[in-house]
Amino acid sequence: MENSLIIESTKNPRVKTVNKLRKSKHRTELKQTVVEGFREIRRAFESGWPFLELYCCPELYLAVDEDLLVEKIRGAGIPVFQCSEAAFRKMSYRDTPDGLMALSPLVGKKLNELNLPENPLILIAEDLEKPGNLGTILRTADATGVDAVIACDHKTDLNNPNVIRASIGTIFFMPVAEATTAETFAWLDQHGIQSLAAVPDADEEYTAVDMRRGTAIVVGAEDEGLTDQWISGADRRVSIPMLGKNDSLNVSTAAAILLYEAVRQRRNSL
Repeated sequence: MENSLIIESTKNPRVKTVNKLRKSKHRTELKQTVVEGFREIRRAFESGWPFLELYCCPELYLAVDEDLLVEKIRGAGIPVFQCSEAAFRKMSYRDTPDGLMALSPLVGKKLNELNLPENPLILIAEDLEKPGNLGTILRTADATGVDAVIACDHKTDLNNPNVIRASIGTIFFMPVAEATTAETFAWLDQHGIQSLAAVPDADEEYTAVDMRRGTAIVVGAEDEGLTDQWISGADRRVSIPMLGKNDSLNVSTAAAILLYEAVRQRRNSL
């Protein structure tokens, strides 16, 4: 591979930097995160995401187009480092790495940076703990045409590489903001957006609510659900009927059901 810088040793300073980015505090300090995987990197690059560096290991490639993607990224002026297999595996987050990894600026907007259409559809995820759930929610938000996702008082670092992986790169083209509950309530009020809190024991079923106007669907933590702030402060509280023995759904599943109801209503109103 021509014009690549070479990293052979597992003790190379860049290998050590990537490994430091496993911890949230170092991601915040360095204002960088790690994106690993062909699909994730391709989606981010095709969305115009400004990578800082790319690391590749041809011995580990799993996709036929990886060389082509590397050349496109190099052609965009991003430094490319070819790694030995040992060095790459030392940096990798995955059990089966596919030979591509990049350093990226942190993802995440402020609420006032979001550009909204008329009658937007918003998803608010409060207090989530599991990176996989947040990443899956981002994929669902993209699939349902959500205009923005807000991570509210979150325990999961938005830039956790496992969030990026679970989103399969969606996080790089889906508008995602981070905010406190108080900030989010004020922002919703400012924009005239109704908030629908997903609560298992709510009397009103989700299909009974008009979601064609500006709407924010609010889902809560995996174990405890929404906090009292959202349960009491939301405009409406809605439930999903549970006809079996379990009393709740996984948060990403609940979000998908509610969002697709919004899609159904909005498509039927056209």
